[in-house]
Amino acid sequence: MPYQARKAVEHAYDRHLELIVDEARTVDLAPGALGAQPNFSKAIRRARFARPGAVVPLDVEVAQARVRRYVERLAKSTDRNARDARIALEGTRPHAVKAQEGRLLKRLTTGRSIRTALATNSRLPIRLRFEITKPKVQTAALDEAVVILRGSNRLLFFDDAKFVRWFGVATGQSAYPTPLGDYEVVNMQRNPWWYPPPSPWAEDSQPVPPGPGNPLGTRWMGLSAPYVGIHGTPDAASIGYSASHGCIRMRIPDAEWLFLHVKIGTPVFIVSK
Repeated sequence: MPYQARKAVEHAYDRHLELIVDEARTVDLAPGALGAQPNFSKAIRRARFARPGAVVPLDVEVAQARVRRYVERLAKSTDRNARDARIALEGTRPHAVKAQEGRLLKRLTTGRSIRTALATNSRLPIRLRFEITKPKVQTAALDEAVVILRGSNRLLFFDDAKFVRWFGVATGQSAYPTPLGDYEVVNMQRNPWWYPPPSPWAEDSQPVPPGPGNPLGTRWMGLSAPYVGIHGTPDAASIGYSASHGCIRMRIPDAEWLFLHVKIGTPVFIVSK
């Protein structure tokens, strides 16, 4: 009888804990994984001399340090940073990405709940508790967006996530490549002056006023990438080639059209395709 009784108690104690992370995820935790040490022999001795129907406690030694280490490991898989709403690319098509709250596992509360469950032989599900962090940007409206395909020298224009039209462009030559990345329009000028950038290729150049020979044509749309912008060019023969010093050149009528359809803050994606 004591042997069968011990096996029954061991089987009952070995039931796993269920940790509920969220609606889509639970974690299965075996008591032995945390080094809990139940005193089965003591419980069996108590049961032999207890009155029928009496509740006999099972003494359990719980290693707090092991529980604490486990909770830290658990937090690495459950914690997440808040994610701002933003505009991103899926292939070459822009779309709005929703904001997501961040969460930090409450370590002390989780450790205490696990130790209590082990010590009292409770196997009720444990819902993990988190501190919630809010994203700084809650919504991102997708209006117009520009996608520049550097490898094929094309500029794609989207409005409300729908493709509208594309233009041939010139991008940076190998010595001065157009930078890849996610940017936005930060400066817009009609009939701009051209000022030499702080680069060796322009060190002997002088500013050029608006007019037929202006390297920027009649429109300038500066990006958040330093000294890089989308602009018209009097050198229409360069369109379709890697010919600029990093900027994105357009035919003058095309740049004037684009100027009317973008604004400060319009997202601009430059990809290698």
